[in-house]
Amino acid sequence: MEADNKKPAARSGWLCCRRVSTRSIHPLMRHAVACTLAILVLLLAAPAQAQQYDLLLKGGHVIDPKNGIDGPMDVAIADGKIARVASDIPAADAERVIDVSGLYVTPGLIDIHTHVFVGSTPGRFADGFSSVSPDDFTFRSGVTTVVDAGTSGWRNFSTFKEQVIDQSRTRVLAFLNIVGYGMRGDPYNQDLGDMDPFITSSIIRQYPELIVGTKIGHFQAENWQPFDRALEAARMADVPLLLECHLPELALRDLLERMRPGDIFTHAFGKVNDRTSVLDERGIVRDYVRTAKEKGIVFDVGHGGGSFHFSQAIPAMKQGLTPDAFGTDLHRGSMNAGMKSMLNVMSKYLNMGMSIEEIILRATWNPARIIQREDLGHLSEGAEADVAVLNVLRGAFGFVDSGGYKINGDQKFEAELTLRAGRIVWDLNGLAAPVWQDVSESLN
Repeated sequence: MEADNKKPAARSGWLCCRRVSTRSIHPLMRHAVACTLAILVLLLAAPAQAQQYDLLLKGGHVIDPKNGIDGPMDVAIADGKIARVASDIPAADAERVIDVSGLYVTPGLIDIHTHVFVGSTPGRFADGFSSVSPDDFTFRSGVTTVVDAGTSGWRNFSTFKEQVIDQSRTRVLAFLNIVGYGMRGDPYNQDLGDMDPFITSSIIRQYPELIVGTKIGHFQAENWQPFDRALEAARMADVPLLLECHLPELALRDLLERMRPGDIFTHAFGKVNDRTSVLDERGIVRDYVRTAKEKGIVFDVGHGGGSFHFSQAIPAMKQGLTPDAFGTDLHRGSMNAGMKSMLNVMSKYLNMGMSIEEIILRATWNPARIIQREDLGHLSEGAEADVAVLNVLRGAFGFVDSGGYKINGDQKFEAELTLRAGRIVWDLNGLAAPVWQDVSESLN
């Protein structure tokens, strides 16, 4: 039959209606139809409005030093970016809401001194067993960015990049060692022929998004060439120099005098046998150390396994010499000794009398500026959503330094939740997880 061969009329939108002249409908009926359509439009629009944020962290105490925020705020995230930070953002605006009441919400923590060029070589840091895989230890401590402290040099940075940086969910940046083979140990550390400032600066310029500075350390002779070459590479690439200790033949006063504002002095509060300490024999901060700080040299904790001592850090802090960053010197040995984690280092300073706000500054915005990455370390709208949700536990705790000495404390940081680029990568107590229901119980 002819009627059976006709195709159905094309449908427009989600609702298919016959076209009926409204002139034949009673005015009251026309009004009812109009009201019904208006309600349908509102119902359709409401879900779209409610989905404008992917995730909402609600009810927390936000500390964002860059933006001067220190108080109750909500943080909304969309497409991996910070979308809004404001008081009482409606829960209906987000697809997912996490209650973080009673917790601190901060930018993701930045650790500027780590060793993460992990590999299979025994007894080595560069491509070796002494380094650690970053993702295994970062997120559980609220850390979203680490900076490798010169474990690689110009000869093996590409291997480090392919093997670790490109494979890690943690953002991994690097200081490039002036030694071409990086921290491969002796005799490589003593080979002046492998310390090329021109090639080093060239590699830095090749990877400006990954390499944030140069590094010098572990040289045993009375010779300024390694330091001068590392400093020259930093000048040519317009990046800071990271000065480690382990330069026993070079005087601390002379090292600090040659450093520029913005260069970094790590292991700053250690009492070690291969470098003069920041305190003199009377326990007073040395004049030239104060001068260096006033000049703008950055003082990093660089705790490590053997480079942080309460005998230095506590008197220095009482005299106004505080660290600018909480670099941990994370590696296989330090994490199982007094250092443990970045949160443990921060907890030491919390119990030494530093305020939470000052600690978060030194764990987020300060290190971002130190490594010249001001896109990091804050919760500005449009910034990548690297976020740490921290709890401050109350109780009886002990904290150990590199010398095996302990201080007692009653507060300790703990990471409840960590977000990297808007994705939950650590959830200690299931804040973001739905509660499991035993269906079998409801059937009885």
